[in-house]
Amino acid sequence: MIDTHCHLDFDSFTEDREQVLQRARLAGVRSIINPAVDLESCEAALSIHLRWPQVHVAVGIHPNSCQDFDDACIEALHELAGQPGVVAVGEIGLDFYRDRCPPDLQRTALRSQLRLAAECNLPVIIHNREAAADLLPMLTDHAKSLSPTMRERVGVLHSFSASGKVARQALDHGYYLGFTGPVTFRKAEDLRGIARQVPLDRLLVETDAPFLAPSPKRGRRNEPSWLPYIVDRLAGLHGVSTEKLAQITEENARRLFNLPD
Repeated sequence: MIDTHCHLDFDSFTEDREQVLQRARLAGVRSIINPAVDLESCEAALSIHLRWPQVHVAVGIHPNSCQDFDDACIEALHELAGQPGVVAVGEIGLDFYRDRCPPDLQRTALRSQLRLAAECNLPVIIHNREAAADLLPMLTDHAKSLSPTMRERVGVLHSFSASGKVARQALDHGYYLGFTGPVTFRKAEDLRGIARQVPLDRLLVETDAPFLAPSPKRGRRNEPSWLPYIVDRLAGLHGVSTEKLAQITEENARRLFNLPD
């Protein structure tokens, strides 16, 4: 299994990061993608990769962290994107739920980082919260701008929670969909209905740790070793074994992020 979204650099893991990674290995999690949320987070994630090479890195500035976004940020990200261990640009996107950064600045930051991803031939990890109407046209334009090779690995809408219509539009333009703990929640039938319709070759699994712990761990700090709860629930939705779903989503992650076997 590959956890395609886990914030291991966050303070929540400072005291027991090594133990968290040991538990992940014992649970069958072979690799982890650690997306950054700002420039400081990029550096922290790269430091983790140097110690634990199975933790790969996405560099980017989250929409809730782009208050001071400018050309200097893009220059810094361009340099960071060339560092060993970097496999994507992220976590980037739009968030109109929280009022931490003006929407216009979020859009500017996203456009700049999508261009960066295209220049560096890297997939994108997309955050979307109550912003699909603005986000989807930008993601469509991004996908159309890429080379044929990169259109096969354009990126992922992480922790998918939007509508079925948004899912279909994203899939139509080559994006993968990532599912997190909420797909296991008791009242999440609508989300499970969407997950059931996602083609197996476009499905990714992620924890978004330390957030969104799956049932029956809900309410606790999440961690990669709990990824099997998500895999098991998605396997049931698709009518395949847990082992098969784990294999398929691992292959999808390796293909999207160009990870070594």
